[in-house]
Amino acid sequence: MSLLEPEILSVTETTRQIKNLIEANFPYTWVIGEISNCTVARSGHIYLTLKDDNAQLRAVIWKRTASRLKFQIEDGMEVVAAGPIELYQARGTYQLNIEQLLPQGVGALELAFRQMQEKLAAEGLFNPEHKQPIPRFPRKIALVTSPTSAAVRDMLQVITRRWQAADIIIVPVAVQGDGAAEQIAAGIEVAAQLPGVDTIITGRGGGSLEDLWAFNEEVVARAIFDCPIPIISAVGHEIDISIADLVADRRALTPSEAAELAVPLQADVLATLSHWRGQLATNLKQRARQIRLQLDSLAGRPALTRPMDLIHNRASQLDELDRRLKRSTRELVNRLQSETRHLASSLDALSPLKVLSRGYSITRRAAESKESAPEIVKSVDQLQPGDTITTKVSDGSITSQVQELHPDPEEAS
Repeated sequence: MSLLEPEILSVTETTRQIKNLIEANFPYTWVIGEISNCTVARSGHIYLTLKDDNAQLRAVIWKRTASRLKFQIEDGMEVVAAGPIELYQARGTYQLNIEQLLPQGVGALELAFRQMQEKLAAEGLFNPEHKQPIPRFPRKIALVTSPTSAAVRDMLQVITRRWQAADIIIVPVAVQGDGAAEQIAAGIEVAAQLPGVDTIITGRGGGSLEDLWAFNEEVVARAIFDCPIPIISAVGHEIDISIADLVADRRALTPSEAAELAVPLQADVLATLSHWRGQLATNLKQRARQIRLQLDSLAGRPALTRPMDLIHNRASQLDELDRRLKRSTRELVNRLQSETRHLASSLDALSPLKVLSRGYSITRRAAESKESAPEIVKSVDQLQPGDTITTKVSDGSITSQVQELHPDPEEAS
């Protein structure tokens, strides 16, 4: 080949040389940018683009790395990504293989905590109506925690000192590190199935956010929410708060306080019982005195001391009422008889027969037919010569025939 002739490379060879060049110069690169076009494949890999005002860079987070991310990746999030830049020969494109991803402006764990808190709050896992009351006098308490921690020793000391009537069961779990969240969730489920358990305490002592992170995992939050037994969460110290604290039925600032919330102080209970026993005895004595006074009062009443006096009094009252009834009846009968006689006299005075006995009579014209009634004659104009009339007198009646009619001149004028 002539020195003037250019070297002709295949596409594969050209791409290979570019790949070697890129990957040799960018074995591990830190890049800051804004996430866009974020897509989660069914395989679990995450594909995205990092961009700024003037350029963009394709990137990928393989499934293994993506599963270890504590926070949710979203478009528009400002991040710092680190990893090697690799060239994909089949397409001739290069991309950043992200092995570390840090959010800008806030720590990764803090961002993950905020995202988880917002997600579960939107689902109602923190709502007060889902909180169960803690039994006042528990019979069996399950401690879901590390069996070798100082927290479990503190809880055992406090519970046994305050309330010896409760049985204690320790469900051993890891409280930090890989797989701790799954162990805690499984421990809560086991504790809920133990016979007689009526209170569960889960938690651990203080530590960094990384140490306490198992209690911020979603699997633990949902195990607490789904548990049918009331749960007290005691994670960290007073300044720490976890997702488990927000979901639990009761939050304690420390494991020791959780033990205090779980059981009453035996001395206080005994003092209260003693107080109520004295109060009950006093009330019973006072009530007995009141009943005795009432019985004495009843026993002194005449109805019990001289029962025949009451019977005699009632008999006298009955006789008096009988006399008053008879007198009233006689008066009523007399009054009614007097009124009847007066009405009879008035009716007799108005009787037509009474009028006839004084010399008056009633004249009727004979009925023209059987259906018609005889007509009382009040005027000569009602009659004609030859008409038959009947005259009613006090002791009978007279039938006659009209011969002549003589009208009264004065009445006619």
